[in-house]
Amino acid sequence: MADVMILGENCVYSTDSEKTGLNNNVLVVGSSGSGKTMSISEPLLLKTFHRSLVVSVTKRRIVQQYTPLLRRRGYEVLDLDFVRPERGNIGYDPLQFIASYQDITFLAESIVKSDPRKTRSVADPFWDAAAVSLLSAEIAYTLTTKGTEATLVDVLELHDRLSIQESFSDEIETTLDNEFLMLAEQDPACFAVTCWKSFRSNPPKTARCIYSELNVTLDNIFSEEIRQLIVRPVSVDLESIATRKTVLFITSSPVNPSLHFFINMFYGHVFKQLFEFAEDQPEGTLPVPVHVLCDDFATGCCIRNFPQYISIFREKKISVTLLLQSESQLASMYGDDDAVTIINGCDSYVFLGGMDILTAKNVSIRLDRPLDEVLCFPVGREIIFRRGQRPVVTGRYEIRKDEVYQQMIRDYERRKTRRISRFH
Repeated sequence: MADVMILGENCVYSTDSEKTGLNNNVLVVGSSGSGKTMSISEPLLLKTFHRSLVVSVTKRRIVQQYTPLLRRRGYEVLDLDFVRPERGNIGYDPLQFIASYQDITFLAESIVKSDPRKTRSVADPFWDAAAVSLLSAEIAYTLTTKGTEATLVDVLELHDRLSIQESFSDEIETTLDNEFLMLAEQDPACFAVTCWKSFRSNPPKTARCIYSELNVTLDNIFSEEIRQLIVRPVSVDLESIATRKTVLFITSSPVNPSLHFFINMFYGHVFKQLFEFAEDQPEGTLPVPVHVLCDDFATGCCIRNFPQYISIFREKKISVTLLLQSESQLASMYGDDDAVTIINGCDSYVFLGGMDILTAKNVSIRLDRPLDEVLCFPVGREIIFRRGQRPVVTGRYEIRKDEVYQQMIRDYERRKTRRISRFH
């Protein structure tokens, strides 16, 4: 059976793509405070019975309110908390998903290019490529020497030991030379040694710049909280999400943008793993469909390869709901061409109002109404566009009137009262 998607008042649609002929990708655009969470995100949780979900939240109450309901429906609920890792029940270590040299390079590139400024930079790509080579050497060395016990924190600690020493020759000397030399004696052609030689072939001044650039990137991403998350005893199993009913909550912070680097890197990893897992299945699709809800999709940094992924999600039984404040925000982060690709990859588009001129112009064209009418769109109303259908102007979905929601809130309040009573 397929779940339904609620996009507005009296606007309930099937997620059975074979029947509708549409993909289940939804783009939701609305300014801050327009009701994206209450009218889109929470109804998605409330009406999910069969597919798996990956859901980003900034409000912990959503995790606390919906977990008991989802467990009663037979879901395994995973709680990945990037803000305070100890509140969650799992961690995330990218090294556990590496199965090839290509995976090492993908991870290194995801980290090095996680800074959103680099998407708009006109700097020579050599510097990023060189930093990727250095980080790839460190990742490969850690995996080679520590095996299955290795974590990304081990890689970071290895990098912390690296420094470039003063040298009067044309070759650099580093504090890790002896370790890589010993590895080269055992296997001169191994990937770690090859990448390390690439780094050491740079002139001393260039090597110091590469090293400094990578230092800044790693410091920006890997806070103490993120390091704690990486080494948690149980790490998220992305393939299990696609084989049994699972909801993975991802808690981020609206006031700590540094977390966005690692979270968006995580999303890139999720899409890559799900796609590759689907490719390995007899039918070429996920056993259990997976829907990913990305809150504040165009903040922080780009999700790697996302414009390419969205065009093939449907055939793999992957789908997304993307929450934005404006189309301009999307274009600013991904560039004009990729922004158009992402918008065109969503067969459902919900406009909740806003003052962004670019968004309003595009909505006015789709709706065939004057620009000023769109800019003055009433609060509480919305416009739903579905491919091949006439636009629908309707009210936001009033989740507070839903009986299941009301019962869930009553249960939540009772649990909260009992916790307070025990505390006192």
